[in-house]
Amino acid sequence: MSTELEVGRRVKVRVPGSTANLGPGFDTLGLAVSIYDTLEVEVIPSGLEVHIHGEGENDLPRDSSNLVVKALRAGLNAADVTAPGLRLVCTNVIPQSRGLGSSAAAAVGGVLAANALAGSPLDDAQLVQLASSFEGHPDNAGASVLGAAVVSWTEIPIDGRSKPAYRAVSIPVHEGIKATALVPDFHASTEAIRRVLPSHVTHIDARFNVSRTAVLTVALQTHPELLWEGTRDRLHQPYRADVLPVTAEWVNRLRNRGYAAYLSGAGPTVMVLHSEPVDPEILAEAKAAGLRVLELEVAGRPETQVNGQ
Repeated sequence: MSTELEVGRRVKVRVPGSTANLGPGFDTLGLAVSIYDTLEVEVIPSGLEVHIHGEGENDLPRDSSNLVVKALRAGLNAADVTAPGLRLVCTNVIPQSRGLGSSAAAAVGGVLAANALAGSPLDDAQLVQLASSFEGHPDNAGASVLGAAVVSWTEIPIDGRSKPAYRAVSIPVHEGIKATALVPDFHASTEAIRRVLPSHVTHIDARFNVSRTAVLTVALQTHPELLWEGTRDRLHQPYRADVLPVTAEWVNRLRNRGYAAYLSGAGPTVMVLHSEPVDPEILAEAKAAGLRVLELEVAGRPETQVNGQ
């Protein structure tokens, strides 16, 4: 029998955004970055209240269709607890639909808040599974749950009937590595961007990406001088260039100057991984072109407070 949570119990979670793929690691590699959404949840006598501030405040739903609410309820169900009512306050800083993991952060925030309300019965693997189920891939959600960089994968059951198992493991990141995001002033639909990808690729291109993904995992941990080589890709970015011309132009421009630039997630954000500062002139040019520049750190795990502690 489920346990009902006490009215007045409250939690606050602070969840990092993320950058996915990192060039060659399509639907596999993710990195948590220091831009955060905050979720506050309080158990109330009845009903549902959703308050949204910041990014998406004019667009996101304030009812049970909100992704944070869905994830929160899924987390409560997994923890075998119920709540008579819920009040949510979402303070969003992560840009929406820009390739910085806003939807994953929403899902992670919901399941983390539920777990904290229930006394933390769910482990990391269960949290990754729950949050990733809303995404359909674990690279962003894994990074936002575990922090640092993650290698993730999806296990498809042989019977074809069971649900996929989403897995992620964290790997440490060299302390000198930073991330700089160039964020265009337009949205990109992940579904639309995925539709331009071919159903088959050549063995040569697949082999190329396998090798660069391996190089990148080493570059992230101990050899940042290999970041440029490790972020090369032939599986997805070339096909997305025509539908994201501004992004493609800046990725090529930066890479031609020696920077490890790539399309962040499904875009349109351009991300640069670096161990030396990016030339201020380049950043000034990006700002002049209408791009928002975010100079970020590699983020750690989310922060959680229960009843103010």
